[in-house]
Amino acid sequence: MTDNAPTKNNFILQIIRDDLASGKHDVITTRFPPEPNGFLHIGHVKSICLNFGVANEFGGACHLRFDDTNPTAEKQDYVNSIKEDVEWLGFKWAGEVRYASHYFDQLYAWAIKLIKQGDAYVDLQTPEQIREHRGGFGKPSVESPQRNASIEENLARFDDMKNGKYQEGEAVLRAKIDMNHANMNMRDPIIYRVMFAHHHQTGDEWCIYPMYDYAHPLSDAIENITHSLCTLEFEDHRPFYNWVVDKVGFVKPPHQYEFSRLNIERTLTSKRKLKRLVDMGVVSGWDDPRMPTVAGMRRRGYPAAGLRDFCERLGTSKAEGLVDFRQLEFSVRNALENTTARGMAVLRPLKVTIKNFEEAVADFEHLKKQTVKARLDDGVLWLSQPKHPSMDMGEREIPFTKQIYIDKTDFEVNPPAGYKRLSPQNNEIRLRNSYILKVEDHVTNDAGEVVELLATIDPKTLGNNPEGRKVKGVIHWVSATHGVDAVVRVYDHLLLEDDEANTQIMLSEKDMLDVDTDADTLWIKQHLNPQSLIVYQAVVEPSLADVAVGDRFQFEREGYFVADSVEFTKQLPVYNQIVSLKDGF
Repeated sequence: MTDNAPTKNNFILQIIRDDLASGKHDVITTRFPPEPNGFLHIGHVKSICLNFGVANEFGGACHLRFDDTNPTAEKQDYVNSIKEDVEWLGFKWAGEVRYASHYFDQLYAWAIKLIKQGDAYVDLQTPEQIREHRGGFGKPSVESPQRNASIEENLARFDDMKNGKYQEGEAVLRAKIDMNHANMNMRDPIIYRVMFAHHHQTGDEWCIYPMYDYAHPLSDAIENITHSLCTLEFEDHRPFYNWVVDKVGFVKPPHQYEFSRLNIERTLTSKRKLKRLVDMGVVSGWDDPRMPTVAGMRRRGYPAAGLRDFCERLGTSKAEGLVDFRQLEFSVRNALENTTARGMAVLRPLKVTIKNFEEAVADFEHLKKQTVKARLDDGVLWLSQPKHPSMDMGEREIPFTKQIYIDKTDFEVNPPAGYKRLSPQNNEIRLRNSYILKVEDHVTNDAGEVVELLATIDPKTLGNNPEGRKVKGVIHWVSATHGVDAVVRVYDHLLLEDDEANTQIMLSEKDMLDVDTDADTLWIKQHLNPQSLIVYQAVVEPSLADVAVGDRFQFEREGYFVADSVEFTKQLPVYNQIVSLKDGF
């Protein structure tokens, strides 16, 4: 931090300042510990910004560690995508990437230690019996028949588990704590189970795997994490976190601190439900631009700076709540405003034929008296305009021709009240960067739809507003002969606006002990927004097609868009809407 920088504050930063001042810690070490069982989403971005931000704030280190304890749900593809996401967000982890699986030998040795101390035992009950006998909500617990077996029996059974003599579900290792504890997480939680699964890091070396709640705190301890920052759903897990690092024998164990998870209206932040969207074919994949995954937001064109700003503005607290989605859009717009070139794109083309085009542009001499930079070349008037109204991004040339396209919504035969664009009653309007256009007539098809406008332009109005002439509006346009055909995708929320949906999305996948896939599928179908994706066969000005994948633009009067990272070509450009131009937030 610089001496003049404003002091940030939240309860976690204050705890760290107090710990440093008291000498409890000399160096701060945090970690971001994702499970590689899916793609990161917007909720993870908050955790990434917090963990890496805290380390940066105090000159410490932040580790990237994969808590890879469930090989049946994990993939190397997820590992790769998570590393890419963290780097794209602008953060760099300390040292090499770490894995809980790197500590499997040590975790196994500590499990043996717990057994020898009388703090763990092998349970041979079925998973259903274990769940039933834990009790809860006024229902008494029932101890396992193996709970008081001898140390020698438990060591032998655990060795048999390791050597593959038990099938999946036939035996588990449980911590021996208190079957009547008020906290269900302390009622002899399972710490090892049998799984005959290939692991993306350790291969087929193991057929027993530690549970997350066992491996996570011990991995923190191994790495000398000083402040283990996690979301509030882990608050009830903290007693076991403390119990296991104490029983293993850490003198200066890490401490867990919980903060509120990020819940955004109409936005799924459950990896389980997001996976269902992918599996159901509702979206094209984890990187579908409608998905709240980092991969999806990156493909949609969200700048990393906008996501960081969003998390910074939210702050860190213990108060749960639902964030207005417009807060995210506000930060995204702020990041785009002075970094994106402008251009014109017509999403719903309506042809306009300018009847006096040749006469209007034939006398080129009058252009020299105007502020507009232009050139006439083979019947095309090329208008030179800045790529950005206030930032120096160079210039672009826009072809103005006898036939142009305007947006269908800019002409109404029977306009509603307050309509300020073209109609038979209000037939003049300014074309962006060029002339005042006057509609003389309109052509309809057999269905009564307007398919063409016949118009004239005033030669004296190129870059000039004649005195006493009042024109109510300005619209964008594209040359019909020199414009480029393009696909433009406009997005809305995946979920309908519904109170029940907002309640449901605040549930983490970790809150759901019994996952009902059919129920998930039904819930998703009930709450899906059928208008989450609208595809337009559009026409764009040439400058917007001669770009690179991932380039962002503001389509004037339409919003911010990005050249799609998968499907964009200069022959057929494909653009994704990033965000609309403005909102009432």
